Amino acid sequence: MSTVQSDAAVVEPAGLSAKQARILRYLRENAGDRTYFKSRLIADDLDLSAKEVGANMGAVAEAAADIDVEKWGYSSGTTWMVTE
Repeated sequence: MSTVQSDAAVVEPAGLSAKQARILRYLRENAGDRTYFKSRLIADDLDLSAKEVGANMGAVAEAAADIDVEKWGYSSGTTWMVTE
């Protein structure tokens, strides 16, 4: 029996796609440092498009039990408010 855990062993809420799980993991890792996230900047960090991020945030927000994700603004791209 192995005791080594990899990133793949991290349990994400059931029903999330791989992209959604990546976005949720990114938000969890960065929510302590900042509150507001632009879709464009999340996309740049995760090698996705801003449209892909925005299209998946609804499912991410519903699945996230430990953080709150709220659509916050639209000026020059969608901004998300994330709180722990």
